[in-house]
Amino acid sequence: MLENGKPELLVPASSLEVLKVAVIYGADAVYIGGDLYGLRAKAKNFSMEEMGEGIAFAHARGKRVFVTANITAHNRDLEGIRGYFHELKEIGPDALIISDPGVFAIAREVCPEIEVHISTQANNVNFGTYLFWHQQGARRVVSARELTLEEIKEIRKNIPEELEIETFIHGAMCISYSGRCLLSNYFTGRDANLGACTHPCRWKYYLMEENRPGEYLPVEENERGTYIFNSKDLCMIEHIPDLVEAGIDSFKIEGRMKTALYVADVARTYRQAIDDYFISPELYESRREYYLQEISKCTYRQYTTGFFYGPTTYESQIYDNSTYVKEYTYLGIAGEVDEKGFVEMEQKNKFCVGDRVEMMKPSGENVSVTVERMLDGQGRETDSCPHPKERIKVLFSQVPETMDIIRVRA
Repeated sequence: MLENGKPELLVPASSLEVLKVAVIYGADAVYIGGDLYGLRAKAKNFSMEEMGEGIAFAHARGKRVFVTANITAHNRDLEGIRGYFHELKEIGPDALIISDPGVFAIAREVCPEIEVHISTQANNVNFGTYLFWHQQGARRVVSARELTLEEIKEIRKNIPEELEIETFIHGAMCISYSGRCLLSNYFTGRDANLGACTHPCRWKYYLMEENRPGEYLPVEENERGTYIFNSKDLCMIEHIPDLVEAGIDSFKIEGRMKTALYVADVARTYRQAIDDYFISPELYESRREYYLQEISKCTYRQYTTGFFYGPTTYESQIYDNSTYVKEYTYLGIAGEVDEKGFVEMEQKNKFCVGDRVEMMKPSGENVSVTVERMLDGQGRETDSCPHPKERIKVLFSQVPETMDIIRVRA
């Protein structure tokens, strides 16, 4: 819990740019991964230099940064982890997120001044587990996604006040218990518990009878097959009071491979919802529909409340496809503005002169503007930007502020 009595809003970041977006758009803390030892090996991840810059950026604004090191380590990993923690000690993250007891022991030895948070990968489902980790020196334990709010309340009643509870409240759900999945390793040789998950839970599956090879039977009577492992995304934006009442110290957003648009949208909306609730529960209640509308402007796979109110049902799954709902397309982040009003930005998706687009601001405001002129990477006038990641300059009908997100309705 923060000093102001509010729960911490903990937001993921896949890159230095996204870390800055998370901080500007409302996160109290950001969690990131380095090139090694986290569970998002295919994310962009951070170099040591980028980590240092990101930590300095966050600390200058009163925010914290946590680094994931939550793989299930093998013998071959231990020496490298020790060296990695020595490097992290020099740049000073606020916490390490760990699941493996051996890795935990190395962290306590090498950098005892850095908090250790126990990852959800450690299957934290009872207060006895929380007490065990507290006795070892952990400051925080991340609850398993499979817990109900009533179970979290019981944990809170049975652990010391200084031991914090962190809980996922938004984002993708894993089909396997606490994310400890073996499907990826079995099918592709890429181990989810070493950070290389191929997300086979999103694939299409059929049944095949043993004596009829090649005869694929749909699990449901549907010509398209079925996605039997494909969970809806978790979303608790309409249930902030229940999360607060449960005694959760940190509201965690999933998504260390998400875009800046996703991070900005989710961080900004939860920031508004939390702040509104602590101003007045009535204010929060009056704006619930608005929060849901805003948070649905980023990509998602429909929404569920997960296990918070009891066991999941068939309604928690999506059976007919594995695609995201996408209401808006991410165009870029506003950079420096020159004396003529042109804003520099890296193009994320194509747009054209004459398009009506939207500036998404950290304040919560969304401003509709027109693209009036555009200069390509060589400073030449152009009607569109067809090349991904091209550095362009754009003149909008209203000058944006640095770090405004530019998006367009899909």
